Amino acid sequence: MKKIVVLSGAGISAESGIKTFRDSDGLWENYPVEEVATYDSWYVYGRKALMLDFYNQRRRDLKTREPNLAHKIVAELEKEYEVTVATQNIDDLHERAGSTRIIHLHGELTKARGEYSDYYSAKDIGYNDINLGDKDSGGEQLRPHIVWFGEAVPELEKAAAATQKADIMIIIGTSLAVYPAAGLVHYARSGAEIYLIDPKDVASSARFTHIKEKATVGMQKLKEILMKK
Repeated sequence: MKKIVVLSGAGISAESGIKTFRDSDGLWENYPVEEVATYDSWYVYGRKALMLDFYNQRRRDLKTREPNLAHKIVAELEKEYEVTVATQNIDDLHERAGSTRIIHLHGELTKARGEYSDYYSAKDIGYNDINLGDKDSGGEQLRPHIVWFGEAVPELEKAAAATQKADIMIIIGTSLAVYPAAGLVHYARSGAEIYLIDPKDVASSARFTHIKEKATVGMQKLKEILMKK
């Protein structure tokens, strides 16, 4: 069975109504990145209440969203291929669409862990809030299970290994501007087919077939291409 690795970004979830950070009406417009998504903001400057509120809002919003056709087509590919999804997104829409092998590069909104605990100690919290004073079993304040700016990306190595083995790489809804995740394209082996689905021009030295459509339309087109092979 041929192997596919899917690298997904904010553009795939935008069609489910989840706001992206970088668009003109995105989340960064209302929340400075240095206040809600950095290591220093939590551990150095103590903006814990602000950060918890920000991610609590994201979690409540996620509860109301549904996977779109692009998520569902990615899941359907498992009927014919061995598919690994490496996503930059912190939502659970790939899971809810039916994908079974998912690497969350930037963490998961529906999990939490103690603020000084190991990354892999995170537990599911569903769509519930995290409040100041909420502790893990060891007595540590719970924090969102998110990879903030200034933190390592623990799952990157696993995603790179999957990319190296893939016969086909599909990049959906990302402009390849967010590193280190964007660097995964350079791990694709020389004979691999690479498809990039994004409505905007993408500046990259990587070689790929650009399907210049939004995620849902692009994945329908790519599905047709793959069915012909």
